[in-house]
Amino acid sequence: MEMKMRCVCLVLGLVLLTTVSSDAQRHGPGHPDECCFSFSDIKIPPKRIIKVEKTRSDCPQPGYIVTTAKNKFCKHDINGLTL
Repeated sequence: MEMKMRCVCLVLGLVLLTTVSSDAQRHGPGHPDECCFSFSDIKIPPKRIIKVEKTRSDCPQPGYIVTTAKNKFCKHDINGLTL
């Protein structure tokens, strides 16, 4: 009986490990892992922008994720930003 319990625990542990590790790499490196569901209209000074990434093609609405030192903002377009 003890051997069966060890096997069950081992199998469950391997299934959990496989599930966690497969979900960790949903997208390739450098790919934004967020979609935008609401968009900001605030003006962001170009000197505060650290990074701008286009959202994934499977997101419901296209947009850009603008990263500053303190926050991330979703924008419809990046016209007017000097990068």
